[in-house]
Amino acid sequence: MPEGDTIHRAASALRTALVGHPVHRFSAQRSVGPSPELGSVVETVRSHGKHLEVIFDDGIVLHTHMRMTGSWHLYRSGERWRRPEHQVRALIEVPEWSAVCFNAPIVETYRMRDPRRHPGHGSLGPDLCDPVADLAECLRRLESYPHPDTSVAEVLLDQRVLCGVGNVYRCEVLWACGLSPFAPLSDLTRVDLAELIEVSARLLRANLHRVERITIDTHPGGLAVYGRHHQRCPRCGGTVAVRRWGEHARLLYWCPDCQVRHEPLSVRAATPVEGLPRPIDQMYLDDLPWRHAPRRRPR
Repeated sequence: MPEGDTIHRAASALRTALVGHPVHRFSAQRSVGPSPELGSVVETVRSHGKHLEVIFDDGIVLHTHMRMTGSWHLYRSGERWRRPEHQVRALIEVPEWSAVCFNAPIVETYRMRDPRRHPGHGSLGPDLCDPVADLAECLRRLESYPHPDTSVAEVLLDQRVLCGVGNVYRCEVLWACGLSPFAPLSDLTRVDLAELIEVSARLLRANLHRVERITIDTHPGGLAVYGRHHQRCPRCGGTVAVRRWGEHARLLYWCPDCQVRHEPLSVRAATPVEGLPRPIDQMYLDDLPWRHAPRRRPR
């Protein structure tokens, strides 16, 4: 699934192919906004978290957001596309290259000279993929979050606070910090919040120039908890759990044995294990030898 590092790489590739070249063909059939004129030149391509914008010299901006399903592809002229045409949401053709956006849920255009007409303008937090991102502003937004009882796992996905963290990174960042995903934001100290921001930025930037995400290079697969439900935690040996959490019921992976900082008292008794509806399966998990070790709390 595309996250901030993926979009950063896509924007870099699109910049190389498109910037400075005139548009021979443009299509965004599901967008109701204005289109760039044929012959207009691509001025720049920029990313901000999970948002990607293509800016043309006639003042038109193409904005896309990939969410869970979208992707940008780049093809040489005449090269066969790897996705069917009915999945195309936007197309930009310049001499020698075609940039194709497939299956993006959000594709829109607007005029740069009046950005206030764009409903999302100015609402996004700093982009953690940017090496000069204002991390102090991220901290300010966390400390002034309007719903402090929201769990930290949900807040990390709020692009109005910081941009670039998706579902994979929120699981990995919370594990790296040893924080309970269910901790209310109001329970976290200023030091906790600063650590969340620093670790998020560090992991995202470490993966900007590689395809496979690696957040823990001492473990096979490169990820500590994401996608590793019912496997052993690389830090404490406990069993990684998974459950649906938050407004969009995204799968949340964490280690209940070592991610216990600020854990609400009600969480452990109310934590179902996804994909194991039969009691016999749960009995098997409970009988694993590493589940019998004393529960350790980080100092």
